[in-house]
This record gives sequence, C-alpha cells and structure tokens, in this order.
Amino acid sequence: LRELMQHYKSLTGIADDVPGNLPTTVALLGNYPNPFNPATTIVYALPEQATVELTVYNLLGESVTTLVKGTQSAGRHEVRWQPGELSSGIYLYQLQVGAQRYSGKMILMK
Repeated sequence: LRELMQHYKSLTGIADDVPGNLPTTVALLGNYPNPFNPATTIVYALPEQATVELTVYNLLGESVTTLVKGTQSAGRHEVRWQPGELSSGIYLYQLQVGAQRYSGKMILMK
C-alpha cells in the first residue's frame, strides 16, 4: 500500500498552474458567473504578448464599454466587469487580438 501511495501521491485530478505553461493559441474562456449580478469576470489566455482590445456591446451592436485596450503579456488574464446602471439583458463581449476576433454572450439579471 505504501508503494502504491508513493506512486500516486502527486496525482490530484487538478492541473497544476505551472509558470511557463503557456497556451498555444488565443483562447477566450468565457465569463463567470453567467448570468450575473452585480459583476462578472471575463477570462482569456494569450500565447504571446499581443495588442488586445476587450469591448462590451448591447444587442443593438452599440459599444457599452471598452474594458481592455493595449498590449498584454502572454498568459491567462481575468477582467472584472461591473456594469453599474445598465439594465438587465443580454450583452456581447468581443476580444480582439491583432486581426483575430472572438466573442461571447453574457446575461445581466437585476
């Protein structure tokens, strides 16, 4: 039993967040919680340093806010959004990394 425990002692079922373990592609990992009130966190990962813009839109396609605009390092990023006085409804977010665009949907429930 001791040998068996020694062999499996490092297996936890949870991936270790090892520094230097970068994603190989841009990944928009979604937002949580969703639906949300009063705030949500949008998560994405970059394989290398890049110019990033993260914008929130209403269903009319109007920009509500820009959460990120600038150069970011490689790795995982989390951006918290607290919409304040906006009404309940569906909002879209778009992550632009260079010429690539990724989008997601979130629901604000007040």
